[in-house]
Amino acid sequence: MAETLLSIVLEQLASVARQRIEQEVRLMVGVKKEVPHLTEVLQTIRAVVADAEKRQVTEERVKVWLERLKDMAYQMEDVVDEWSTAILKLQIERVENAAMPKKKVSSCCIIPSPLICFKQVASRRHIALKIKDIKERLDDMERERITFNFVSSWSEERPQRLITTSAIDISEVYGRDMDKNTILYHLLGNKCQEKSGLYIVSIVGTGGMGKTTLAQLAYNHPEVKAHFDERIWVCVSDPFDPIRVCRAIVEALQKESCNLHDLEALQQKIQTCIAGKKFLLVLDDVWTENHQSWEQLKNTLTSGAVGSRILVTTRKESVVKMMGTTYMHSLGELSREQSRALFHQIAFFEKRSWEKEEELKEIGENIADKCKGLPLAIKTLGNLLRLKNSEEEWKNVLNSEVWQLDEFERDISPALLLSYYDLPPAIQRCFSFCAVFPKDSDIERDELIKLWMAQSYLKSDGSKEMEMVGRTYFEYLAARSFFQDFEKDDDGNIIGCKIHDIVHDFAQFLTQNECFVVEVDNQKKGNMDLFFQKIHHATLVVRESTPNFASTCNMKNLHTLLAKEAFNISSVLEALPNLLRHLTCLRALDLSSNPLIEELPKEVGKLIHLRYLNLSKCYSLRELPETICDLYNLQTLNIQECHILQKLPQAMGKIINLRHLENDRADDLKGLPKGIGRLSSLQTLDVFIVSSHGNDECQIRDLRNLNNLRGGLSIEGLDEVKDDGEAEKAELKNRVHLQRLELKFGREEGTKGVVETLQPHPNLKSLLIYNYGDREWPN
Repeated sequence: MAETLLSIVLEQLASVARQRIEQEVRLMVGVKKEVPHLTEVLQTIRAVVADAEKRQVTEERVKVWLERLKDMAYQMEDVVDEWSTAILKLQIERVENAAMPKKKVSSCCIIPSPLICFKQVASRRHIALKIKDIKERLDDMERERITFNFVSSWSEERPQRLITTSAIDISEVYGRDMDKNTILYHLLGNKCQEKSGLYIVSIVGTGGMGKTTLAQLAYNHPEVKAHFDERIWVCVSDPFDPIRVCRAIVEALQKESCNLHDLEALQQKIQTCIAGKKFLLVLDDVWTENHQSWEQLKNTLTSGAVGSRILVTTRKESVVKMMGTTYMHSLGELSREQSRALFHQIAFFEKRSWEKEEELKEIGENIADKCKGLPLAIKTLGNLLRLKNSEEEWKNVLNSEVWQLDEFERDISPALLLSYYDLPPAIQRCFSFCAVFPKDSDIERDELIKLWMAQSYLKSDGSKEMEMVGRTYFEYLAARSFFQDFEKDDDGNIIGCKIHDIVHDFAQFLTQNECFVVEVDNQKKGNMDLFFQKIHHATLVVRESTPNFASTCNMKNLHTLLAKEAFNISSVLEALPNLLRHLTCLRALDLSSNPLIEELPKEVGKLIHLRYLNLSKCYSLRELPETICDLYNLQTLNIQECHILQKLPQAMGKIINLRHLENDRADDLKGLPKGIGRLSSLQTLDVFIVSSHGNDECQIRDLRNLNNLRGGLSIEGLDEVKDDGEAEKAELKNRVHLQRLELKFGREEGTKGVVETLQPHPNLKSLLIYNYGDREWPN
């Protein structure tokens, strides 16, 4: 993790040096000498970080040194990014000034004002002082490094492209036939089992034992599907929130999103939906021992028909007793033979009749034995060694000292650590970042990649864009069993996943003070200030009204804030402007699904490092402040399903690094600012609107510079195009990456030759044309 952070800082230092020369930006006296020295020390430290990260598990002093190093790396990243942004701002201002109409003015008018000059000098001095301070502190860490005698082992290995494997492949479920049959017996029932009250079946076992897999096998069994009127699956996890669980049940029953937030209303809806019906409710990964919380849910489920079942998975027998379980099924470890068979199938996948199979078989059996019958550990190491062909590599895994560590008595398997150590550093960092998500979260692949981009974890290698590098990393992690429960598109590509709770625990173990899911309530807010100083990535969960929590939280070091649904309480929403004023280092901000947000505070313009901003499903959002155009580093802006948002700020053309403008289903958006046509880095633009409101908004010709667009594009308002020549200027034939294109005409009759003139590229896979030549509209 630290190695990747240091690599990011080194790359940024080199980039800033290039920018400084190209833009003729002068530094304060002395800083010109500091930067090469800083680079040299960082390179020296980076070379030993891999050894330090392995030793931190057993050496507390090394662990403390690494924590300090990571904190300093974050600070260095912030300073260098601030420097880079200052140069970028200067570049944008020069371009804008050059584009302004020339007027006859006296020569004195072209002299910059004293205030502007002072601000530029003050900014350079501010950055220079920060760099000098960091250099001095880094020198102290370098002196400490020498005393540890670390082994230098830095290399820039790039992962090969891998084919991902299915998370639930029935052929990979070993030794669970008797368990499955027993669970089916209790779910399907017989007359002697039928009685009043809830019939609860609990599967209990340690982490990674296959409880969820067994529940999935039963849930998807054909007889179970035919037996129950309704089947509902809810990932409960920790903490147990009755409102969230009830809402998930309602959504599963109605097969659509639920906007209810009151527990009483949710309970009544559930009772109505299941009344007189035989249902199966799976509550996966239950931790709570709070009987009162369970009773709130339990009493809601009594209106179902006789024969209904609740299937629970949990690690704790105390949970089983608290819930009043009818039948408890203890899930044991796999037998020695079953463990070996499972390992062999995965490790030798697509290597049948392989000449080294017999040579490595005995080593593989010994490795499988060390996994102690845990299916998750066996799959993890099987997927690791599937990619290794030498006897030495297999023996290194078998004889690793990791198997002896006491740290993993808490259900964190040595298999995960071995697989993690084998990842290239950049992918290690991408994986550990996933600790920021709550357990059992549905993770969208493309959104995760954009979050990685926002943290500068991905870099283009010349032949691949950042997004493609991110896909490679994602597939690499999926193939190593770090992800599971895959959602796939029609072509079999993985577009979503989950993380096993044990793997999530492991990610949290790796990040320690970096990534947290933070619950904010009145009882905890007193000690939040100190807590937030230590973390860099957080998901914010607000459990109850906390009107002043933002004023007590020092969030200045936060790089990621995921606050989906966190501002659904008006008293908490009032704290948002104050909260944003504290987030001076923020790179990713997710405010999606907050329907109370009517306008984004202008303070967002101060977040100069921001690269990812998600405002999707903010149904009441009416406008974006002009200050959003000061976010020169912004890469992703998501305003999907902001139904009443009518326009975007006029100066959007200043956000020259914008790569993804997701504006699908922003129904009231009537046009796009003219400057969007200058955003040549745009890869995603869901909807391009041809405006009829003059030169301040985009016309069809403004598409001509957006040559990087890919995926799908919908062009609306084509009836406004009255001239075939204007349509030709869009140069759609140059959009080689577009796969889907929609052409939408409105009520007014357009020029008949527009469609022919647009001429999309032959690579197009899908073309839909709406209302062309059709003048019959419904009343």
